Amino acid sequence: ARPLLQVLKAPEKRVLLVDEIDRSDHEFEALLLEFLSDFQISIPERGTIRAKAQPIVILTSNRTRELAEALRRRCVYHWITYPDAEREAAIIMLRAGDVAEATARAVASAVHDIRARPLAKPPGIAEAVEWANAATILEKGGTPWPEAFRRAIGVLIKDEEDLSYIAPELGRIVEEALA
Repeated sequence: ARPLLQVLKAPEKRVLLVDEIDRSDHEFEALLLEFLSDFQISIPERGTIRAKAQPIVILTSNRTRELAEALRRRCVYHWITYPDAEREAAIIMLRAGDVAEATARAVASAVHDIRARPLAKPPGIAEAVEWANAATILEKGGTPWPEAFRRAIGVLIKDEEDLSYIAPELGRIVEEALA
């Protein structure tokens, strides 16, 4: 709750980012209800602390669990889509260690193809970056590119059923991405 208190005590308007709210516990969600409703927090030992300036609060969620209806009523919903393949390749090159541009483009292309399928857990940008890193490490160790991508697929796909679904198509997806 320390960042919440810092925002409340700030003399000027602040922006508070609460990342992955869906991973928090119900007690924290309850605390946020008061914070978002009245821009204050009641602490039994210290009383009620009110915001000096109304903050801007941004909550992010990966949808790992449903948020309480009361919390959702206090929010404006905005869906952010994945970037296009070109932008994702640029992100991969920026975030990955020693990944060539051609590798970043191949990963972005393959990931876009994979995301177009009905997966339980579509891979995010972080997984794409790690897949590029893992495949690069394998390739530098002597594994040819198509095989390096196939062997590193566990870094990208994190659900057993999704992996079973993608596995028969993975060779084709990788070959097309590398073409």
